[in-house]
Amino acid sequence: MPEFPSPVLYAVPFFLITIIAEWWAVKTRRATGRYETKDALASIAMGLGNLGMDILTGFLGIVLFMWVWNYRVFEFPVTWWSVALAFALYDLTYYWKHRFAHRVRWFWMEHITHHSSEEYNLTTAVRQPWYGPFTGLILVGLPMILFGFHPLVIGFVAGLNLVYQYWIHTRVIDRMPSWFEAVMNTPSHHRVHHATNPKYLDMNYAGVFIVWDKMFGTFIEEDPNEEPVYGIVKPIKSYNPVWIAFHEFVGLVRDCASDGLKPLTWVKRAVNPPGWSPDGRHTRSEDIRRDWLAAQSTSAPADR
Repeated sequence: MPEFPSPVLYAVPFFLITIIAEWWAVKTRRATGRYETKDALASIAMGLGNLGMDILTGFLGIVLFMWVWNYRVFEFPVTWWSVALAFALYDLTYYWKHRFAHRVRWFWMEHITHHSSEEYNLTTAVRQPWYGPFTGLILVGLPMILFGFHPLVIGFVAGLNLVYQYWIHTRVIDRMPSWFEAVMNTPSHHRVHHATNPKYLDMNYAGVFIVWDKMFGTFIEEDPNEEPVYGIVKPIKSYNPVWIAFHEFVGLVRDCASDGLKPLTWVKRAVNPPGWSPDGRHTRSEDIRRDWLAAQSTSAPADR
């Protein structure tokens, strides 16, 4: 098995240079966008914390993946075409992993970190969670190992996937050529994903190829007449990295405590989408969108 370099590690100088360049361009009004210094520094702190947690806990994922590798039903040779196939299949896996991260509160508890900024620039890309493998979302990638892709290959293509997603966290780039927008994830598509507008909520989960969203009914195009509003539905209004990392975990514990000793209700809170409530008064993304659509139809002028 050949050794694979770490795409993320090699990309760190590029990340630093482009963040500084975008920050300067925005501050000097040479480019579209916005930088709030405290927010940007909080995002960078989250990225550094994520790196530290990955170093401390990464061995857990490696041990698990290598154990599962023993039970593979097939084994792909390591060639250019198998790595390309692994890249495409990993991106499909990432789509579902990302979708679960938004639609299951236990996983959202981790992923909410990435969406908590009310700004949208390259520092938002490095605002990453500190949970490591502890939520279990890592298990979504196990079928690829059983199917015959070596864990080192998966780690390599996962790194490429993550590096690709870095550049789409910007307002500096408006639209790419139409052929590119049709197939690939772009800043325009990903701005939609980070928006809290009811029209945009929980859409565009793609990592690299936007075709997955088009295939599974979760694609919406950025509307030039509706600028995205970034962040989360209930803003945390804090630049404290520890609170950014763990506020949703605290929220879930508080909600479960308010239920009393009802383990089944606690499980329901964990596995249902964010905003689910045992009393039926839900504020899930579909409820927010439904209420918004109802308000739109009510306020629309009657046909004459």
